[in-house]
Amino acid sequence: MSPGRRGWDAPLTEWFAARGWKAAAFQRETWRRYLAGESGLLHTPTGSGKTMAAFGGPLLETLADSALRPLPAGAGPRVLWVTPLRALAADTARALTQTALDLNIGWTVALRTGDASSRDKRLARQGKADVLVITPESLALLLSYPDTSARFGGLRCIVVDEWHELLGNKRGVLLQLCLARLRQMSPGARTWGLSATLGNLEEARAVLLPHAPASALVAGARPRKITISTLLPPGNGALPWAGHLGLSQLPRVFKRLFDVRASLVFTNTRAQAELWHRALESIWPEDPSTLALHHGSLDPKLRAAAEQGLRDGSVRCVVATSSLDLGVDFPAVDQVLQIGSPKGVARLLQRAGRAKHRPGESGQVICVPAQALELIEYAAARQAIARGEIESRTPPRGSLDVLAQHAVTVALGSGFDAGALYEEVRGTHAYAALDPATWQAVLDFIVQGGQALGNYPEFHRVVRDEDGRYRVHDRRIALRHRLSIGTITADGAVSVKYLRGGGLGSVEEGFLARLRPGDRFQFAGRTLQLVRLEGMVAYVRRAKGGDGPVATWQGGRMPLSTQLAKEVESLYTHPGAHPEMRAVEPLLRIQEQASVLPARGRLVAERIGTRRGMHLFLFPFAGRAVHEGMAAMIALRWGRQHANTFSYTVNDYGLMLTLAEPAAIDDRLLRQLLSPENMADDLRHGVNLGELARRQFREIARVAGLLTPSLPGRAARSLRQVQASSGLLYDVLRRYDPGHLLLAQAEREVFEFQLEAPRLMAALQDCHGRTLALCEPQALTPLSFPLWTESLRGQLSTETWQARVKRAAAQLEKRYARVA
Repeated sequence: MSPGRRGWDAPLTEWFAARGWKAAAFQRETWRRYLAGESGLLHTPTGSGKTMAAFGGPLLETLADSALRPLPAGAGPRVLWVTPLRALAADTARALTQTALDLNIGWTVALRTGDASSRDKRLARQGKADVLVITPESLALLLSYPDTSARFGGLRCIVVDEWHELLGNKRGVLLQLCLARLRQMSPGARTWGLSATLGNLEEARAVLLPHAPASALVAGARPRKITISTLLPPGNGALPWAGHLGLSQLPRVFKRLFDVRASLVFTNTRAQAELWHRALESIWPEDPSTLALHHGSLDPKLRAAAEQGLRDGSVRCVVATSSLDLGVDFPAVDQVLQIGSPKGVARLLQRAGRAKHRPGESGQVICVPAQALELIEYAAARQAIARGEIESRTPPRGSLDVLAQHAVTVALGSGFDAGALYEEVRGTHAYAALDPATWQAVLDFIVQGGQALGNYPEFHRVVRDEDGRYRVHDRRIALRHRLSIGTITADGAVSVKYLRGGGLGSVEEGFLARLRPGDRFQFAGRTLQLVRLEGMVAYVRRAKGGDGPVATWQGGRMPLSTQLAKEVESLYTHPGAHPEMRAVEPLLRIQEQASVLPARGRLVAERIGTRRGMHLFLFPFAGRAVHEGMAAMIALRWGRQHANTFSYTVNDYGLMLTLAEPAAIDDRLLRQLLSPENMADDLRHGVNLGELARRQFREIARVAGLLTPSLPGRAARSLRQVQASSGLLYDVLRRYDPGHLLLAQAEREVFEFQLEAPRLMAALQDCHGRTLALCEPQALTPLSFPLWTESLRGQLSTETWQARVKRAAAQLEKRYARVA
């Protein structure tokens, strides 16, 4: 078929016309390039038709060539559709199935994710699906079977959906390795990436398609119009100075929900979603089934029920986390509400795009501030969106734990020749700089665990056979490896099940360890009573009444992006015409009156004394992780000059150092404390690097296969047992094999990802070039108050943290009102 012939895309344009649509120019360009044998990256806004742009090429190819349909039984998929989220996978599978049916193409579409049915898993395993929708982890699992190469022999197209969500993490690194393997199995397969919100498009294309540097970069439709409004307090009402839940806004949110037919309420953490669902449920006037909850720790059946309720209109509101903010098509959703700060421009765009996900409609998001300073973040996001400035995602390089896992996967599949796999791996962006010595260290690790573990048979996972190929022969090792494939790690996930009935999902072991049988807690939108904890299963019954703590998860805090933080800083002195800036103006006046306003080129520092001691507040607007490293480094340097005891608290705007003994500080000393010189050494000594590396090693060891999961039928290991095992391994390697590749990676990841050393250096250099504004306010200021309240969390008190913060804020407001 010649794409240049008139009417070459007639089947699809007619299909569009029958639905009252018209194929967009970017869709037709993507089809044409696919039919010409090209791979590429399509960048277009959410809701503009990415799915049909990518699926149309394979459909037209098949319609034009009867020899391609149907495939012989077991020949494997023609189209492999990789997606980052299970909810997105299920939604995509439905859309692709319906399209194939409409065009009378007898394709079987199957789903291969953790939520897939046994039927779909069987179709995927036996190669009987024409279109396979899959997650990166499930793709890696398929590659671990010896017959996979034959199953993928007929593969024509690989689509990587929402590529921006995979680009900047180890899941994306794992996918890069899997794609390199697929290119060996199916050299003629074309690869297309789909992305909606991304700043570094050229780099994203290079990472996805390193083998095709001249591949296409297709620009999609104009950015969909996004309306950002904020739920401002009525009249002269004021928002709290600190906090993150936003439940004081409950009455206004409730009213907005009943202004329309269906809404999505997004929160940033699972615990916050549970709390908001519980609060709405307490005043919900309709059938409880019209209010739903959705997050990644819930049972798949509960998540699927919430998704179906949005599709068929039986659910009025779903409270969700990021589990629903990617690519899922819910045309019935009329509005999106964002509770608290979006933390990033791209995230707010993604979530806004879930509203009115219909052709020709504009997206809408209503921002619900939890505290006053978040108003500035909403205005900053609107300003950045108007200029088209979106965050970039930095792709990781050299993750040896992922490479070791992949090497075992390939050895378990068809086996490998070391030289051939080395060249294949070096063909990826993540391992383009892999040197032969490091590759040999990876091989030694998967064969015997490294120098110190060579005498322990359980670490001898791969064998080099007489023909020189590396293979796995032990069936128990094969089973354990397949159970642990992937890069997502979770500490001590305890399944929550009814005493008589189905499952509800999972919570972290640390939360349940604080409860005793008979205690109540909130999870999955229900009040539950713990009956007993057996191994890693919590058996519960539904509680008829009462209260209890809401399930919490570690690592739930989302950092503010650099892009948004800098935009926020600029708005303090150039507020523009944003309604949010008018609403926050009284607070900014207090800040200016008591201290000074932040500004580009100005570094604000505040020295304030309270009953708890002397505090130094610093506001570089560099993000939580950078501020943590900066605080530790400043404490070390200051302590060298004057012996003292320091503690620190950080947030996205700045840091607070608390000194046990008051100490003088001036511009000269502050500049010394913030000097970029010797940053790495001082950071290394300023933080407990050994403990941080030990914790990071646990995650790396899991991915690399040193910490294997329990076999089916045996009791799952507790978090304490996992920590003990990883700690013992860490100590053994530190003592007997200090050059072990995973130890070096643990330290490097602490520096690069936890402490963000490159960003810290950039922040120190930025501070060095600013003018200093060192002030000594008489009381806490609007900028310093949230940091001070964070430090209260760890103190023992019979009052709740919220009550103490509210009382302190009221006292400050009265103080500043008297002065004014």
